[in-house]
Amino acid sequence: MRRLQLNNGLFIPTIGLGTYKSHSNEVKEAVKYAIDIGYRHIDTAWYYKNEKEVGDAICDKLKEGVVKREELFIVTKLWNNFHETKNVVPKLRESLESLKLDYVDLFLIHWPFAFKEDADLLPSDSTSYSDVDYLQTWQGMEECVKLGLAKSIGLSNFNEEQITRILQNCKIKPVVNQVEVNPNFNQKGLIQFCKERDIVVTGFCPLGRSTQSIDTPDCPLSTILDPKVKEIAEKYGKTSAQVVLRYLVTLGISVIPKSVTKSRILENFQIFDFDLGPEDIHYLDSCNRNQRVSAMTPYKDHKYYPFIIEN
Repeated sequence: MRRLQLNNGLFIPTIGLGTYKSHSNEVKEAVKYAIDIGYRHIDTAWYYKNEKEVGDAICDKLKEGVVKREELFIVTKLWNNFHETKNVVPKLRESLESLKLDYVDLFLIHWPFAFKEDADLLPSDSTSYSDVDYLQTWQGMEECVKLGLAKSIGLSNFNEEQITRILQNCKIKPVVNQVEVNPNFNQKGLIQFCKERDIVVTGFCPLGRSTQSIDTPDCPLSTILDPKVKEIAEKYGKTSAQVVLRYLVTLGISVIPKSVTKSRILENFQIFDFDLGPEDIHYLDSCNRNQRVSAMTPYKDHKYYPFIIEN
């Protein structure tokens, strides 16, 4: 298992299992299988509504002796309705109860913008917006570390300006910024910005969204469907997904591809037995279109919407 060191001295495994949109009747078996074959980094979130099943899988593997708790790196996230300082610790405690854990290894602010506590999880109009400052949220995140409920804390979907504000006002530095990274949107500028500040980037949607990219107008075509990438994969005796993931980790990030299919979970994990040649990396670099598949555009008028600047 390859790992990246965090700024607090702890380590995050380079490959993790993403669980967004993994249904509750599937995700438990997916997590159990992933742990069996060597995954140690599992990513979930309160918003995904599958923490209980993820926790059941972890609990089963701990009881079986397949893995020890200290060998796992479990990530969850705080949703937008609970950004007030007073809500942060209670929401993490709720997640821990679902996960059947005493602590998580990483707790993230899912998005920098907030909704009112009693609003829908994805509200349809701006009357549900909250203007609570994510700096207040960060104070609650720091309290989670002080209480021993989270080993590390970090950000998700934050831009450079927002990260800078956190760094200028924090007592505990964020260790990670989890953002969309794939060849269509390689985020090299933001990755370099974070690297210079000793913050690890974790890339979600590393393979894009292949079905959505076919069916949805204006959605960037997933690179795993690119004929040239398929040619590169055939050269190495690998799949297009393995080539893309291998490329992304050369950027110095961790990645969390999502799947509930055993063959793909295994495939996504087997990427360190080959190296891409310079010409292949050059082609994958050229695939960058600065196009997101996860833009949350309905909330672009929120004062803390992150994607109004390039990075």
